[in-house]
Amino acid sequence: MTKAALRDQLLENVVRYHAAAFPEQVFVPGETPVPCAGRAFDADELVHLVDAALDFWLTGGRYAARFEHEFARFVGVRHAVLCNSGSSANLLAVAALTSPKLGDRRMRPGDEVLTVAAAFPTTVFPLIQHGLVPVFVDVELGTCNAIPDRLAEAVTPSTRAIILAHTLGNPFDVDRVLELARRHHLWLIEDNCDALGSTWRGRQTGSFGDLATVSFYPAHHITMGEGGCVLTDQPLLKTIVESFRDWGRDCWCGTGKDNTCGQRFTRQLGGLPAGYDHKYVYSHAGYNLKLTDMQAAVGVAQLRKLPAFIEARKRNWNRLHEALRGLEEFLILPRAAESADPSWFGFAVTVRENAPFTRNELVQFLESRRIATRMLFAGDLTRQPAFQGVNFRISGDLANTGAVMRRTFWVGVYPGLTAPMMDWIADAFWQFVRQPDLASSMAVR
Repeated sequence: MTKAALRDQLLENVVRYHAAAFPEQVFVPGETPVPCAGRAFDADELVHLVDAALDFWLTGGRYAARFEHEFARFVGVRHAVLCNSGSSANLLAVAALTSPKLGDRRMRPGDEVLTVAAAFPTTVFPLIQHGLVPVFVDVELGTCNAIPDRLAEAVTPSTRAIILAHTLGNPFDVDRVLELARRHHLWLIEDNCDALGSTWRGRQTGSFGDLATVSFYPAHHITMGEGGCVLTDQPLLKTIVESFRDWGRDCWCGTGKDNTCGQRFTRQLGGLPAGYDHKYVYSHAGYNLKLTDMQAAVGVAQLRKLPAFIEARKRNWNRLHEALRGLEEFLILPRAAESADPSWFGFAVTVRENAPFTRNELVQFLESRRIATRMLFAGDLTRQPAFQGVNFRISGDLANTGAVMRRTFWVGVYPGLTAPMMDWIADAFWQFVRQPDLASSMAVR
């Protein structure tokens, strides 16, 4: 058999293998786990993965280039730069804004960056790692996004940037954040890791910031297993991000290519001798944060399914929201701004302060019925052990952030959850509040 015929035969067997290895599971309420998040895939992802493996081009290659092109087009930006995780994407975005190539607009140690403490830690850790000062403002209950007025009040002459996530897929007030950034000439980094497919006034989140980041961890909207991406419309920022990703090198040649600029041996940079090979000139203190073509191949297959994934997330969220409306006396349910159309990552619930039960009691009840729950990430980063001794500033108070830390949790809405699973989640909430002991305490109230 020819090489091509053998390859086709292998890939046909991969489809058969998927059918045998990943059969459809029957949902049994109370026995089958109901995860918060997970992979949604079929034979296509396995075929793409094996196809890339057969090339044995183990770093980024044809699939990575294809994904970057198609993904940038989906979001509506000029450039997408793949890397090995969403956390690395945040690191690259922050690092890029410290580049000397930005002149007077580069961020330097001691500069302040506005953000929130009710966040995933690697949205904020890159600031600390670059000697920048996080300035934390409070969030709204219900959206868990930054209060725009608090952001405006936090600006000082030392403020250089804003970095915010669209919490659990729910867009922050893009209009007001953009206006603030423009008025004060601040950089804006959109952490879009939990919000792929969300829109603001019909435009994709991830397309508003100077830089935006995306994660392809299995919990997210599409997955490569591990993987991330930095998005930008600005060619200079794209080049700087690639430099930091690729060891800090000044050269922008693609993998396996030489002398794209035609000046490989003609330049004099830094204190190096004239004509020093440009492939070994380093303009930044960079990293190696690339991903493999096998990961990108899975992403190409997943990207085709993204519109259906987005609709499934919205459908599951709406089903649960409608079912829990009758519990708003005890629970603050999630809400979105009128201009937002979220591609929800999760369904966040905040137990009201005067409720006759605690978050832990409700969470333990759900978990006992095999319904997975999660806190809203770090709760309040300023209370985390990693922030002891760290230089940060709090603008105003973090009262709502404290409430999130003590009383908020979320459950899943990802595409792998079926309608019976979503109904089981809703039923469990109602079962909890109808427990005899709890019902009698409510009646006394």
